Order: sequence, then structure tokens, then C-alpha cells
Amino acid sequence: MPAGRFATVAEFLVHQFPHVSASEWLARLLKGEVLLEDGAPAAADSAAAKGGWLFYFRTVERETAIPFTHEVLYRDADLLVVDKPHFLPVIPSGGYLQETLLLRLKRSLDLPDLVPLHRLDRDTAGLVLFSLRKPTRNAYCALFRDHLVHKTYEALAPYRDDLAWPLRRESRIGAGAHFMQQAEVDGPANAITTITPLHIQGALARYQLEPLTGQRHQLRVHMLALGMPIVHDGIYPVLTPEGASDYAKPLQLLARRLAFRDPLSGQARVFESSRQLLPLARFRP
Repeated sequence: MPAGRFATVAEFLVHQFPHVSASEWLARLLKGEVLLEDGAPAAADSAAAKGGWLFYFRTVERETAIPFTHEVLYRDADLLVVDKPHFLPVIPSGGYLQETLLLRLKRSLDLPDLVPLHRLDRDTAGLVLFSLRKPTRNAYCALFRDHLVHKTYEALAPYRDDLAWPLRRESRIGAGAHFMQQAEVDGPANAITTITPLHIQGALARYQLEPLTGQRHQLRVHMLALGMPIVHDGIYPVLTPEGASDYAKPLQLLARRLAFRDPLSGQARVFESSRQLLPLARFRP
């Protein structure tokens, strides 16, 4: 939520979603249908915190089933680590509610207080971390907020032999031409990614991507800006019409590895996805 513009959650919701009446938002808040970042129900007079998240689980009349399954990799009293398939949203958005990773997990594991600790695009496969308990949630949220989680992704994209590898891309990312898109814009850098080719085959390569920051669509935007759009990207450079996803062509981007020091135990934690991108040999001319 933007800073300073709205004193309360109710004011923010009414302004941000004008197609829903103020009385309807108040009714939804009273029913506990809007949640704060820590999973607690938001009140109408809850403070609108800068950069905070709100979660609203609405009704979707005709929801398309997503024929891919997730895998739980790790669970303890406070943390849940899940390997997400391509095409499955993490949280409800657009036409997806029950067919989201969050709702699937809440339902199958009976975890009503479950909250994702970070974001992963619907098109991207790989690791997602969840908090199970409110008392320890902020300690894990702080890891991502303070950039203390080392994230490693893999991607398939065109190869450029005229660039010095590995390279570090630093730029400012902001709103693009369409609300679904981001773009590099003028101004101080707010997005940093280290990019390293792992295997080159013809015109394509498999890359290791290490984002030091967490801007929306950061990896996709940085690869596009280098003239190397990620294979099967349905948003960059050309936006695919809604509902036209091709399950045979998943975005070749994978959240491969997450590493951090556990804020509760001090133990070094490393989690790796068991999923694989498509083999480069498949794209031979």
C-alpha cells in the first residue's frame, strides 16, 4: 500500500477498487474476508501500512482447474516449503481462488493461518516458503524484507556471445505499457541481478539468475532488456491474451534454490527444487 495517502485499510480498498461500494467493503471487513499480512483479519480502521499486503478471498463462480500438482518438501512447526508447478498461482487473483497454491495447502493440510512469505509468479515454477504460525511470522518475513535470503533461479533464453559473462544487471524497474508488464525506466537502480550461463547449446543457453532485489518480474525484465527473453514468456516481449495459456509451453524459469540462516534456530537452511526445465536439445533447429 502506498505511504501517507490512506489512513485506514477501508480507505485504501474503497479508493483502489471503486467498482465495489464502500458499504460492501465494510461488510466484507466485518465478515473477516480481508486479511492482513500476518493472517489476522483486517478491521475497517486498521492502519494502512506502507508496503503492506492485504489478502481478500472472494468467490469465483467458474474457476478453471489447473492439472498440475505441488510437492511439499519440508515442514516444521513454523515453516512450510513447497515446490510449485508452472501455471499455478500462489495466492488468489483474477479468476483463480481454489486453484491456487495457498488455498490448496490450507484445504489439504488444514492450515488456516498459512501465509506465503514471498511472491512467485503464476508462470514460474519452483520453491515457495510459507509461515505456519503468527508468533514467528515476522522473523521469517524479515529475511525477505532485509534481503537475507539467497535466491537462485534457472532459465532458458537466447545466448549472446558478445557479452562478458557473468554479468551484473542493475537498473530501475517500474510500470510498463500494460498493467501486466514492467519495464526498465529512468532513475536510480532498484533491481540487481547476477546472470551466469551454465550450459550453451546453439542459439540458446541455460542460465543461473541470482536476484539481489525482489522487484516484480525482475528476472523477466532484465533478460528482455539484454535481448534475451526467457523461452515461452507469455508477457515479455508480447503479452498473451488472458486465458490463452499453453500448458505445452511453460515459461522456462525455475526458482531452483533458497538459502538462509534460520532466524529462530540460527541453523543454515538450504532448499532445492526437484523440478527441471526443458532440455536444451529439444530446441535444436
